[in-house]
Amino acid sequence: MTATAAPPQAPATAGPPLHKPSTRKRLVPYWLLLPGSLWLLVFFVLPMVYQASTSVQTGSLEEGFEVTWHFRTYWDAFTEYLPQFLRSLLYAGTATALCLLLGYPLAYLIAFKAGRWRNLLLVLVIAPFFTSFLIRTLAWKTILADGGPVVGALNAVGFLDVTSWLGMTEGDRVLATPLAVVCGLTYNFLPFMILPLYSSLERIDTRLHEAAGDLYARPATVFRKVTFPLSMPGVVSGTLLTFIPASGDYVNAELLGSTDTRMIGNVIQSQYLRILDYPTAAALSFILMAIVLIMVTIYIRRAGTEDLV
Repeated sequence: MTATAAPPQAPATAGPPLHKPSTRKRLVPYWLLLPGSLWLLVFFVLPMVYQASTSVQTGSLEEGFEVTWHFRTYWDAFTEYLPQFLRSLLYAGTATALCLLLGYPLAYLIAFKAGRWRNLLLVLVIAPFFTSFLIRTLAWKTILADGGPVVGALNAVGFLDVTSWLGMTEGDRVLATPLAVVCGLTYNFLPFMILPLYSSLERIDTRLHEAAGDLYARPATVFRKVTFPLSMPGVVSGTLLTFIPASGDYVNAELLGSTDTRMIGNVIQSQYLRILDYPTAAALSFILMAIVLIMVTIYIRRAGTEDLV
């Protein structure tokens, strides 16, 4: 009988023994997340829970409020202040569209054409942040003052005739009109549009533009097929950063508008500080948050991008 040879054995590889990470090392990421989690819990989750309980209370400030699960407050608040909700979304949407139209060319210029002036232009974009939001808004009362040079120039070119026909102004007056509120919103939130757009455009490889040019694509085609699709994360981020705070803003409508241009933020502020109807104010806040959340979710899905900057 012939003995069969044993199969060859793989040579043992010498190396350092594998050690499982210690429990302390595995807990390090969680310890690092703990401060931020506690901050969100104390300053976001708990106030939200408190406001949710306030929205289903009944009573008055003199007699005290009690949780009675009165969900009817939501329906009453929504139906009573529906015009203010619609007005807030209209003003915020208009200001967001204007910020995109004004901000995209400027962000494109800074990203691709500014050269050594890029840093200076970026500083000028964020320069309004060096002053108070209130001061910036009050400045527009002087800019849009009746009989001022801006209003005179707009009236000379017939711009106010068009806006008056659209219901945005009243005759030769701009202050205390929807146009003044939209101008204030656009100015105050324009940097929130420009910075994400610039960040997204700055990431685009310019060799893609050169390749499109080598394929005889016109500049408009390059922008439509290459630049704009690649900048969509910045467009989505900028529109969200503009629309969300603008829809709940009350400073611009308070200082530049009138009683006919009140936004839902003005109503919430009045319910909290003047009327002292805390359940209605809390219900209005949650309704606004729900509406914005639904609109943002639909918008992100329709935009087709989750790569936000």
